[in-house]
Parts: sequence; C-alpha cells; structure tokens
Amino acid sequence: MNAPRLEIDLDRIYHNAHTLVERLAVRGVSVTGVTKATLGSPEIARVLLRAGVTELGDSRIENIETMRRAGIPASMVLIRSPMQSQADRVVDHADVSFNTELDVIRKLSRAAQRTKRTHGIVLMVELGDLREGIMPGDLESVVRKTLRFPNIVLRGIGANLACRSGASPDSTNMSELSALADSLEAKFDVSFDIVSGGNSANLNWIESGADTGRINALRLGESILLGREPLHRQPIVGLYTDAITLVGEVIESKVKPSQPWGEIAQPAFGETPPTLDRGDVLQAIFAVGHQDTDPLGLIPPPGNEIVGSSGDHLIVESDRPLSIGAEMTFQVDYSALVRAMTSPFVAKVLKPQSDHVARPAYPYDLAS
Repeated sequence: MNAPRLEIDLDRIYHNAHTLVERLAVRGVSVTGVTKATLGSPEIARVLLRAGVTELGDSRIENIETMRRAGIPASMVLIRSPMQSQADRVVDHADVSFNTELDVIRKLSRAAQRTKRTHGIVLMVELGDLREGIMPGDLESVVRKTLRFPNIVLRGIGANLACRSGASPDSTNMSELSALADSLEAKFDVSFDIVSGGNSANLNWIESGADTGRINALRLGESILLGREPLHRQPIVGLYTDAITLVGEVIESKVKPSQPWGEIAQPAFGETPPTLDRGDVLQAIFAVGHQDTDPLGLIPPPGNEIVGSSGDHLIVESDRPLSIGAEMTFQVDYSALVRAMTSPFVAKVLKPQSDHVARPAYPYDLAS
C-alpha cells in the first residue's frame, strides 16, 4: 500500500460525531459538522450526516461545490467570510454564509437577485480573539443595513474564539453573545434561529455546566476528527483520538551520532537540532516531510522520538532497529492533518463503516 498515507476510520469518525451530537443535544445545542480539514470529502460528509449533524460547514466554497456535485443532501454553510470575487458561487452552492462586511453582503444580495435565490447570513461578532468579527458597538448599525438588502435573510449571529489569539470561550463572552442576540431581536423585531457560539474550543465551556443561554449551535471539526479539544489539545473522554492516522515508510535505518559536526548554520526549515549528545543512536528516516504534513504535529508510537525533519524526510530515533520498508503509524494533530490532507503526495485510505460501530470502553456524558 502507498506511503505516506492517511488512514481514515469512518466507524470512529461516526462514533465521535454521534457522541458529541448526543451530548450537546441535551444542552439544546446542535452540531455543524466542519469538513474543511477533509477537503469536503463526500464519504466523510455522509458519515457526519448519519451521525446526526444538522448541517455541514466549510471555509472553502470549492469544498462545498465538491459535496454538492457528489449529491450530499445537506444544508451547507460557508464558515469563512466570502470573497467578493466568489459571491456568485457562494449564493449558488451555500445556503448560509458567515459575514462581517457590508460590501460583501451587498454583492451576495445582487448575486441572489440575479438567480432569484435567497441567501442566509450569520453576522460574526468580535469577542476578543481578534480574527473575524464585527465590533459589538457596530453590530446594531450592520444589522439595520443587512435587513434592507433584497434576497438576504439574516439568520442570526455567531462568534469565533481560540483560533488566532487563543482567547477561550467562557461564561463572560458567551453571555455577551446571548445578550446581543436578545437585544438585536428586540430592537429590530426579528427572530434569530442561529446563535453560533464557536467551535470545538467551546466544549470545555459546555462541559463546565455553564448556562448556554441563547447559544444553540457549535461548529465542530477537530473534536470529531481527532477526538481532542483545541484549547489544550487534550483527549476528550469517550472519543477516539486515532480516527485518522498517518503511516510512513522507512527508507533508511542506521546507527549514527546523535550530534551533527562541522560548522552548524540554520537548517532548511529553521528547526534547532537537539543539543544533548547521547552518543550513537538508532536512527530511521521516513519518506515524509514538510511538503507532506506538519512534522511537529506528528506523535510516534512509544519508544520512538521525532528528532528532525526536512522537506521530504522525517528522522526518528527508535529503541529498536527498524527495517527498510517497515511502516510506522503516527497520530496527527490538526495542523498535521490539514497539511497531509491537502498534499497530493499523501494517499487517503478510507476504512468503510461497518454495521457495528465499536465504542471506547469509557462512556462519558457532558450533561452529568
């Protein structure tokens, strides 16, 4: 089988998604399954829908188009602010888009008028992470103008945290989002059916038992695909952390010194080599590098340590000799997953769903 490759266990993705859907439903929160890290994979999209997600979200209109061509029967949400140059495509293929700029909404309105469609808008609010979002003090003015655009339906408001700056969702900023929804509905005599609180980083806040207020939707990608919460990259109890793994193949296996010699300058990707001299070590090179994934986001099996990488090579010190052609399975973090999924040099192998979906041995309920 080709290497490097991503091995994708659809049973485990189903389990993770279904578990989170059920836990959050108890709190009155629906799940938008985020497909951007899978390049809009129709197979994975179908699994998410079978698991109970209410809609599919992606940051790239190209991925949404892929799912549309595959006949995926779901509401599609563009979760990144649209580019003006793609307004026609957004209206044609996405039911809803997240927005922060009136000029873009105007373009979407014109595209919707030309095609006799209506397009849903969620206005994103800045709550401290300093990525996308309308400042709360400007929100009222933007809502007033958005409501005037023909063929545009204001579906609600949302927020994004813990992506650019690491600002975490908590009772303060989530309560602010709820209060904004209430005040805008009262001010403009409208009703919002979407108050999107954020992404997988919101799960810790939900788990704390906090009052969810008006928050009725979360956008989940990393927690479903990798079974981890993004704030501290800790496993979520009851979920699989190995639903997607990267397999690499050994192309060199030798005993070598642990330290380089000669005049040492900056390596290809700026990584500092280990400074501790450990004498001679068992070193294996795998045919995978920065052009394929994020080496810093790979987790080898116990007894192995990643000690370096270049564009095409991953260097691993092992506690045992590894034979040429041997394979090793690495767990991936979100950065490694996204890079590997977009690399044409990494094969993607789907393990089909079975009739019986295996479950971890430690069930857990966020509502408990």
